[in-house]
Amino acid sequence: MSKSQSKGGAVQVDGILYDWHLQREPHLSDDEGWRGMTISLQQRDARREALVEFPPPKRLMKGLPPGRLQLDDATISRCVRAALSAGWEPETRGKPVVFMVDSEGN
Repeated sequence: MSKSQSKGGAVQVDGILYDWHLQREPHLSDDEGWRGMTISLQQRDARREALVEFPPPKRLMKGLPPGRLQLDDATISRCVRAALSAGWEPETRGKPVVFMVDSEGN
């Protein structure tokens, strides 16, 4: 039996619920080379979205088969905290804000 990878869900951080979904898998861009996985975060019932981009997995740059990070609640929670500490204001209006994190979501 294979283990399916989650492509979305919800986490609770400091008593607030945040929805997330996989926006983009790691891929090779013609302009920028390897791009990492991107997830979308949104506070439940809020307006402004945050896009969190991970670095490309080293395995892709070494020519190994594609794969992506395992997304668990702890990683998503670290992404939410990193975006909030970097200035994401989910209650405001506007375009989605893009943040870069490390492979652990910090």
